[in-house]
Amino acid sequence: KTNNETPQNPWRFQNSALFSRLDTFLERCHDILDLTMTVLQFNKLERVEIGGTKGKSLTNSVQQVFADFQEAVEKFHAVEYDIMDVDNKQFENDFYEFRCVIKELERRLGSIIIQGFEDCVTVAASFKLFDSFEGLLDREIIATDLEKKQIEL
Repeated sequence: KTNNETPQNPWRFQNSALFSRLDTFLERCHDILDLTMTVLQFNKLERVEIGGTKGKSLTNSVQQVFADFQEAVEKFHAVEYDIMDVDNKQFENDFYEFRCVIKELERRLGSIIIQGFEDCVTVAASFKLFDSFEGLLDREIIATDLEKKQIEL
């Protein structure tokens, strides 16, 4: 396009060379947004109580997941560097570790939700259970576990 508009201008730029730092910064912003959304979603676990015959043990399991989540967030919160500094590559390692912990917690939550769902005796109880985990049900691993359960039914 530039060549057509100004044919006498010999300057040609590759976007990747010119905007690589900006692209890196935008990727970092997306990572921070993902981190923030994860924290907002998992913080809802603090108030989750599950009913039914297995309710007490399932609620204890949810509280343990929440405690493990808080530990992961606290570890990430304690870093000594500026997380927006794209030159510091330690963020990538720490964020990867955080995501690995979150994936494991999602697997555990998926299992807890399915156990709670199996323990529900009424449709209203099932909806109440799902409502308790609002926002978390959209997370990929949990949604996949629930879809597998739906196929079984």
